[in-house]
Amino acid sequence: MPHDHHHDEPHSLLPSDPALRVKALQTILVRKGLVDPAAMEAILETYETKVGPHLGARVVARAWADPAFRARLMADANAAMLELGISGRQGEHVVAVENSARQHNMVVCTLCSCYPWPLLGIPPAWYKSDAYRKRAVREPRAVLADFGVTLPEGTAVRVWDSTAEVRYLVIPERPGGTEGWDEESLATLVTRDSMIGTGFPREAGA
Repeated sequence: MPHDHHHDEPHSLLPSDPALRVKALQTILVRKGLVDPAAMEAILETYETKVGPHLGARVVARAWADPAFRARLMADANAAMLELGISGRQGEHVVAVENSARQHNMVVCTLCSCYPWPLLGIPPAWYKSDAYRKRAVREPRAVLADFGVTLPEGTAVRVWDSTAEVRYLVIPERPGGTEGWDEESLATLVTRDSMIGTGFPREAGA
């Protein structure tokens, strides 16, 4: 109907590229006086540079390289994170769980999308989807297979359910062939998905 077509028209005028769509929406909100440009830029800068997976990767790399730090991280993740200057809202109560040959850890939030924002940035769309939130608990191996993660039969899968009170960071197994690597090099192997448990770190030399 003409009315329906007119209703959808503004959406059709937005660019298809996600980054351009964000910029277009930002421009519209500023022009309408709904947001302060300086505040908007500060928020965008925070999520582009001050929080995100690169910070989680630093934590994982330090845990791989420093056994004493790893022990402190497993005992009190927030205190250990503060040693690296990492803290913030949505990350006040973090628990680190470690993958091994015996157990693979995977994180979900079955109620909404609780997520350690300071460590991993904005949660991906699939993490917030009903399909992931429901299937991760019922059939975690099938969900992992969808992500291309195949585990040996002898490796148990444990699913951790994040809440507003507790959020989880998976410490993946350190890739082989990285003996003697410094923390900066190790951090390049850590992926966001490996810190959720739906992926592996990059292989050395990949």
